[in-house]
Amino acid sequence: MTDYWVDSHCHLNYKGLADRTDEVVGAAEAAGVGCMLSINTKLREYDEVLALTERYSRVYGSVGVHPHEAETEQGTAAEAIVARTKTDKIVGIGETGLDYYYDNAPRDLQKANFYAHIEAAQDTGLPLIIHTRDADEDCAQILTDTLKKAPYKPLIHCFTASSRFADQVLEMGAVISFSGIVTFKSARDLQAIAARVPEDRILVETDSPFLAPVPLRGKICEPGYVIHTAKFLAELRGQSEGSLRRSTTRNFFALFDKAVPPPELTTTA
Repeated sequence: MTDYWVDSHCHLNYKGLADRTDEVVGAAEAAGVGCMLSINTKLREYDEVLALTERYSRVYGSVGVHPHEAETEQGTAAEAIVARTKTDKIVGIGETGLDYYYDNAPRDLQKANFYAHIEAAQDTGLPLIIHTRDADEDCAQILTDTLKKAPYKPLIHCFTASSRFADQVLEMGAVISFSGIVTFKSARDLQAIAARVPEDRILVETDSPFLAPVPLRGKICEPGYVIHTAKFLAELRGQSEGSLRRSTTRNFFALFDKAVPPPELTTTA
């Protein structure tokens, strides 16, 4: 069983991190973060994500189009996504989904984008990394309908939705990931959800360079900061840090089963 943390969702090619990735990855490793998943949000930036996975043994990548980009990259087909998974360290599809809070793209285009990614996840067997905000009803309906047609593995990243939505997606077999938002004083409802997610369905993430957790709120977030969110979650859930570390790392590699842990990492029974 692996004895290190995994940041299951970060954006190493984004401003604030991209110009100092050696420093950022090194700091994460020093903090006990053994692996990071750098998420693609625009196909035009896919090569940047791929290059990061090739440069750093402990960085994996995904391929996808964020709902905010559904208009600027409209018409993205499942085939275009699948074609970019034919490399060892691209281990997930997304992030994709629905964002009705900002509505940066028309909702019909967001849905079309979402469906294309679901098809790609069904075709490849890779996990589907889902962003959903203020879109619980539509997101749940799309997941319900598409899972009836063919299986895939949903991951709700940076969970901030309702308790009802949590129950719905857990019933579907989804994994839920929590970011630094769960450490905020105002996040009482979210904390109540995080406290009861089954141990085999929970992940931790930073969504860096965004959402730095308490006590670093307001700073440019980095993958190494995931330990603060994780420590908060462990206390919230009545677990030891070691127990949560082992379960979340085990959950990551069970979900992202294409990812191979770097051989230099220490493992313990």
